[in-house]
Amino acid sequence: MKPIVVITGKNGQLGWELQQLASSFESRYQFVFADRAMLDLSQPETIAPFIEQYHPQYVLNCAAYTAVDKAESEQLEAMTINGISVGELATACEKHHCKLITVSTDYVFNGNGTSPYQPDTPTDPVNYYGYSKCIGEQLAQQNNPSSIIVRTSWVYSVHGHNFVKTMLRLMKERPELKVVSDQVGSPTYAADLAAALMQIVEEDQQGNHHSGIYHYSNTGVISWYDFAVAIRDQAKLSANVLPIPGSAYPTPAFRPAYSVMDTSKIAADFGIELKPWEQSLAQCLKQLL
Repeated sequence: MKPIVVITGKNGQLGWELQQLASSFESRYQFVFADRAMLDLSQPETIAPFIEQYHPQYVLNCAAYTAVDKAESEQLEAMTINGISVGELATACEKHHCKLITVSTDYVFNGNGTSPYQPDTPTDPVNYYGYSKCIGEQLAQQNNPSSIIVRTSWVYSVHGHNFVKTMLRLMKERPELKVVSDQVGSPTYAADLAAALMQIVEEDQQGNHHSGIYHYSNTGVISWYDFAVAIRDQAKLSANVLPIPGSAYPTPAFRPAYSVMDTSKIAADFGIELKPWEQSLAQCLKQLL
């Protein structure tokens, strides 16, 4: 019988990309893609019966409360989905000898760093979204020590709402845009992250067992302004992009200034190839334009 892989958050950017990948793996795995109607992480009590029903070998938790600014006012919902329910998933997976791989965020760091954050760098979230994800990480490790946590940053895809698609739309609508230039990090193409998660599953199936915290993004360090300019240039658009400080664009949730993470551990442990952000952006734009 083929191992069952449950993927939560099927309609999000990462869940959607995993659905596109699934056909390449269907000879070896049986996939269960769960949307909110099937598994609602805002109702933690539904998690144990769901895992009991499907008896998966792997759970890839791609569901999350991701409205960073709204999380400041919707704290209970953010904490339930990103924190408490991740702990419940971990408990249920531990009971059924199932590997939990859950996705977290660069926002667990305070943004004051000057060199790439290591997986064991102390966390210090600067907004409630980051705090809720941090609690999820802690509960996953406490409730199921074999869990894998994959932190990522600046995720975009051909699907859903993201910076790349917003920039494309605005650059077609406006002659000039202002974009924050004093927040730096590494973009992540969700299709690349989806492939990396499946490689972790494949490696685990072959006996390469690991647990703990990993970092994944595309390679290279840029600001949001740099990213916007690259999107414009690769898409051959003509909008004028102006750099502004983050202080000129206040948001309900504070954003970290420095979000760069060291990704060498995930490459070493699982043999995952890390692609340059420019190359992955070009792949995404090819589908969008």
